[in-house]
Amino acid sequence: MAQDLPVLIAGGGIGGLSTAIALGRAGIDATVLERSAFAEESGAGIQLGPNATRILRGLGVLDVMLPQTFRPEAVWLFDGLSGRRLATVPLGDHAEQRYGAPYLTLHRADLHAGLRAAADATAPVSLTSGFDVSGIQAGDGITIANLDGTKLEGSSLIGADGLWSTVRKSVAPEAALSYAGATAFRTLLPREGLPAPFSAPIIGLWLGPKAHLVHYPVCAGGALNVVAVTAGGREAQGWDQTADGAGLLSGFTRWCKESKSLLERSEGWRAWSLFSLPALPQWSRGAVTLLGDAAHPVLPYLAQGAALAIEDGATLAKYFAASRNDPAAAFRTYENARRPRTTRLQNTARRFGRIYHLRGPARLARNTALGLRSETAALRQFDWLYGVD
Repeated sequence: MAQDLPVLIAGGGIGGLSTAIALGRAGIDATVLERSAFAEESGAGIQLGPNATRILRGLGVLDVMLPQTFRPEAVWLFDGLSGRRLATVPLGDHAEQRYGAPYLTLHRADLHAGLRAAADATAPVSLTSGFDVSGIQAGDGITIANLDGTKLEGSSLIGADGLWSTVRKSVAPEAALSYAGATAFRTLLPREGLPAPFSAPIIGLWLGPKAHLVHYPVCAGGALNVVAVTAGGREAQGWDQTADGAGLLSGFTRWCKESKSLLERSEGWRAWSLFSLPALPQWSRGAVTLLGDAAHPVLPYLAQGAALAIEDGATLAKYFAASRNDPAAAFRTYENARRPRTTRLQNTARRFGRIYHLRGPARLARNTALGLRSETAALRQFDWLYGVD
């Protein structure tokens, strides 16, 4: 019978592995299918708010990863043109006491390695590499085909295969990504010897006309992850495009010398184009569903893409365990539970992006407003995001 078959998960990234661990801990067989060799080589940093670290702690993953993480003390907001510090959002002990879990930064590869180790150690979970989904057939259960022609059967299928999802085509074939009109650039720098404020144990967020800059420690504080986002750029698929450093710097010519000096330190940048996806009419079709970027990609202005996928996985596993003989019903309940939150976060991220990139009098008004808010109030505005259980 179909319910005796494993749940198939297309995509072995952060969302897919988190979901597999959550299902496995509920005693549900799960098979993760990844087109690569389960290697995370993007070279990118990642921020995990308390809403994500709380779940990872519950999955038994957080403590394993802690030695590779960094706990920033605050977010410092700067005006990119003048270099003036505008506001502080406290993190560290303050955020952990408020939300019951830490705010952490780390290298994406360290997060991925921790999740993979936890999945390997979870008996009902199996990992299959070299499987690139090319076809999906629904019947009594789900049959999926690999590009090489081999097939696998499962009780259901979860598409955790990211922004350029193959599984999404079977759920919402009319859905089409659109270029969001901006490009993100990333690099890693050794943290030792960096001047202030880049040496501080904080997340730095610099705001400017049509661009912003973010930096934070990763690799247990040994490296600094730097991300610069500018309007325009080349529309291209993929997370690891070759980047033109000179072209990046041209978007920051009016910025203060401190911020430009950080950008000039890197000899190698990678880039990715930002894309949006209109709200899908449904995330699920029968025994097939989507999660993370496959269902609701979010622009990076709140650093919540990975966290949303982790939240999705935990919620999906809870409802699947309660209705494992009826995957379609479980998936509908999961979607109904998650859609309001993911929609709010997508909308908020877009709004923050507009605020980050203001220019002229609007920029000055933003700076003034940020300076009037207390540190406690600055963090309290995120209670809806970080305080959700």
